Amino acid sequence: MPSAGEATEDRTRRIFPGGESVKKHRKPIQYLILAFAVLIGGYAIGRSFFTTQSVLKAGSEAPAFELADLSGQTHDLDSYKGKPLVLNFWGTFCPPCRDEMPALQKEYDKWKDQGLQLVGINLSEDRISVQQFAASVGARFPILLDRNKITEKRYGLKEYPTTFFISSDGHIQEIAIGGPMSEEDIDSHIKRLFETSPKS
Repeated sequence: MPSAGEATEDRTRRIFPGGESVKKHRKPIQYLILAFAVLIGGYAIGRSFFTTQSVLKAGSEAPAFELADLSGQTHDLDSYKGKPLVLNFWGTFCPPCRDEMPALQKEYDKWKDQGLQLVGINLSEDRISVQQFAASVGARFPILLDRNKITEKRYGLKEYPTTFFISSDGHIQEIAIGGPMSEEDIDSHIKRLFETSPKS
């Protein structure tokens, strides 16, 4: 009959072939637990980060921006205060963005004499590509280049296109996420924007 020590050694050999001790197998398990904890923690931090970015809603003050247009002239949000503003985030890589551009131009032509401002913010594309596309669809409103994506992050974009309807006092009245919007959709948004914007 084997002694207690021999029985333990035999059981160890059966569980860990080659007679390795339990201690030698603890470290890989500990590493796995640690890696899992880091993964869960990173997910929680990342989720919190993106949630923090995406807090804009109707009634929020529109975040400031300062961006150059296709000719190099700088525009900022303050220069548009006092008039209703439509701020459209878009990219040529986005089919709905391309599809709604002519409708945006038509609605801008319809409302601009009443004071409407329309600005497109392109998402990190080069100037020549943006210029060529704008010319191909007849877009004549200002298009700004958000090359470093700082403005995109400030506005918490989750989907393209996203359009903000901003009142004359600089507050967001409505947000249209996704698209393409039809002329009727855009027209309805603009009508409500004029109705709710403070009169200067």
